[in-house]
Amino acid sequence: MIRFCIRHRRLVVVLWVALSAALIAAAATWPGPSDDDFSLPGSESLRAAALLNGAAPEAPGALVVSAPSGVASAPVRDSVAALATRMNAVPGVHVTPGAQRVSEDGTIASIPIDYPDPAAARQLRELRDGFRADGVTVELSGDDFADFTPGGVTEGAGLLAAAVVLLVAFRSLIGAAIPLVIGVVGVTCGVALLAVLSNVVGTPSFAVYLTIMLGLGVGIDYALLIVTRFRTAMAARPMAAPPTVARPTVGGAPSASAAPTGDTAPGDGASAGGGTGVGGGASAGAGGGAVPAGGTGAAVEEAVREAMRTAGRSVLFAGLIVIATGSGMLFLGPSLGGGVALAAGCGVLMVMLAALTLLPALLRMIGPRIDRFALPRRKEGVPLSYRWSRVVQRRPWLTGAVALVALGVLALPAAHLRAGWSDAGNRPVTDTTRRAHDLLAGGFGPGMAGPLVLAAGGAAPGADLARAVGQAAGTPGVARAFPAGERAAIVIPATGPQDERTEELIHRLRAELPGPVLVTGSTAAALDYSRHSADRLPWVVGAVLLAAFVLLTAVFRSLVLPLKAIAVNLLSIGAAYGVIVAVFQFDVLGRGTAGPIDAWVPMMLFTITFGLSMDYEVFLLSRIREEYLRDRDNARAVAAGLAKTARVITAAATIMFCVFAAFGAFDDRALSTMGVGLAAAVLVDATVVRLVLVPAVMEVLGERNWWFPSLTFRRLTLRRFTT
Repeated sequence: MIRFCIRHRRLVVVLWVALSAALIAAAATWPGPSDDDFSLPGSESLRAAALLNGAAPEAPGALVVSAPSGVASAPVRDSVAALATRMNAVPGVHVTPGAQRVSEDGTIASIPIDYPDPAAARQLRELRDGFRADGVTVELSGDDFADFTPGGVTEGAGLLAAAVVLLVAFRSLIGAAIPLVIGVVGVTCGVALLAVLSNVVGTPSFAVYLTIMLGLGVGIDYALLIVTRFRTAMAARPMAAPPTVARPTVGGAPSASAAPTGDTAPGDGASAGGGTGVGGGASAGAGGGAVPAGGTGAAVEEAVREAMRTAGRSVLFAGLIVIATGSGMLFLGPSLGGGVALAAGCGVLMVMLAALTLLPALLRMIGPRIDRFALPRRKEGVPLSYRWSRVVQRRPWLTGAVALVALGVLALPAAHLRAGWSDAGNRPVTDTTRRAHDLLAGGFGPGMAGPLVLAAGGAAPGADLARAVGQAAGTPGVARAFPAGERAAIVIPATGPQDERTEELIHRLRAELPGPVLVTGSTAAALDYSRHSADRLPWVVGAVLLAAFVLLTAVFRSLVLPLKAIAVNLLSIGAAYGVIVAVFQFDVLGRGTAGPIDAWVPMMLFTITFGLSMDYEVFLLSRIREEYLRDRDNARAVAAGLAKTARVITAAATIMFCVFAAFGAFDDRALSTMGVGLAAAVLVDATVVRLVLVPAVMEVLGERNWWFPSLTFRRLTLRRFTT
């Protein structure tokens, strides 16, 4: 495959252009619908919804009116009626002032709004923004009226930050541009592929942002690793030749007869960065021609092959691990986790394919011109990362203990993690839905933001429903209960939808109400989903850990390294959980958005963070293994491996951190939680874990790092894996 991409590089580029155009055209022609229905098959909330035949007793939105002089006064009534008339002029919209609910003090009213789609909701919001009346405030309640970051803003911020990091890392405009091109092409294809596959698998509305976030983060990183290894191989070409010149060329450059061949592998006793291959030191160029200092075509091809044989193979395994761990969401069930797993898989798959096929073709075409617009470089002596590794290795127990304490402190808040569902009360106060939420809570009580719905079945639903309404009205924790049709009734809790006492009320009503009456509503459905995801989490964790262990064992031919990698990655995930609980549940930043963590976030954060952590683990341990196979010196291999990967891993982690942190600024609380959690995990993983904990643990374990039983299973593993 590598040889094909190099020799037919123009064809590969054309094929990628054609693939991108075809996917974009297909996505524009057959875009799949979004599916935000997180209802669980067989749950009580879904069975209750079926009794109502899909008819919601509550309108999807509401116009909330606040007037200190009273909403019943003539000036207020006239101004609100004029606004309702303008809103009813929008096709499909029905605003019914006669069906309004008024608070006990008469200062707040809630008028139901029925609208057909988000486009109509945008027009309603524009009408509300243009409303002006003395002594009257109007707000809109409903998810479709919430503020949302315009598409392209966060992606652009992440790309800009990535460009700056790449320029600093490569000190070359062309070298910095190539990873960005690979990331953008891969993400574009991934988003288009997701749009097409959404016709088959239901995907939530936020899925496309998940694809962009993960695709940009890992795609730029994968290309960065390969380009870095290519530039290293190009720089090493003149130095790799022996002093004996077989045939001088222009400029007196020596022959490339000793350049590494395609058979070079650490397992055969040769360095991946130079040395003679297994084939007896065959020439890198056809006919044994010379390689000038800048690198002829043959030398460039050898550099591309070496980069793909080493860093490319690491990218392949890292991408497969991310996809495999992301697939753990399927344990929620295809209807719940399938769309989220598909969103993560599409982005990672396409950027991985772009890095493994399009990138080598581009590198062969660009060749030594990759440094044409390079910035001046500083001459470096012994790398700081090498000296730091030696400091850690001299006191492995102390440094390891300090790292463990730091990770433990970060993970402490995770012990109080409470899964639930975000609502308008978790949005910024600048959002109209947040202000509407606060007005409703002040006028009708906090339970107005999440009313419960009673659905009656059986032979006599009217009698059962009347009995259930009376019983619910006398239940502690219920503010109001009233009928809303022949089969439905509304129960207003005395506490908010995110209050633990509301959860207790739902359990009490389900246990005490007559059998034919079921409890549903957004709060009850969220509770069902939270319990379901909590029950499936151990299965997800077990499947992800098992898949990672098998893949890492095959890659490193060791049983100790995979166990160590899994242990330190779990510590990184614990720290990430602690950060999101502190920021979003405890609101330590004082943003006024405290509340439970969205129920799907902990599981998704675990699967994706574990996969991303394994990326860096594969990159670092692969280089350490390469160094170890040279002289079997574990201490030197750890220091050298860390020194040769610290810069590129730091740059890769910085890029990923910037991309994820940009998504942390999203208005959508769940996506913001994912962005902050992933950014925290990457930061902790690239600093505390990779720079302190990993070298300390590997120094303590010594030669035991590489233990592997002498069984026939050895033949099933990859003997020639290098990086």
